[in-house]
Amino acid sequence: MAGNTFTVSVTSHAGAVNSEVDAAIKRALEICGGKAETYAKQLCPVDTGNLRNSITHKPEGTDTEVIGTNVEYAPYVEFGHHQEPGRFVPAIGKRLVASYVPGKPYLGPSLENHIGEYRNVFENELKKI
Repeated sequence: MAGNTFTVSVTSHAGAVNSEVDAAIKRALEICGGKAETYAKQLCPVDTGNLRNSITHKPEGTDTEVIGTNVEYAPYVEFGHHQEPGRFVPAIGKRLVASYVPGKPYLGPSLENHIGEYRNVFENELKKI
């Protein structure tokens, strides 16, 4: 066997695979963000519609999709709040009665209640590679 030579050539496609995975993750994040935004808008309590209409989603960095709102009272609606009973609030034309108003979560459940669906979105996008 002396004198026989074999040449082996190895080509790496790791860069292309990584790019495809990154693109699939980006697509999945966008799809999940849109779904979460829709679910949050469906769950959001509505008085004037300002809070519901302010809910959006957007990418943050390469591996995060943020869903939320910039309305200043949004955390009070989501998590509840304490208030001073008897205080008159001109904006609603009433005196406050309760010392605590429980939250009406809309953002948290829009994510938590649909984890399986979001997982499926990621699986489907990654299968396209």
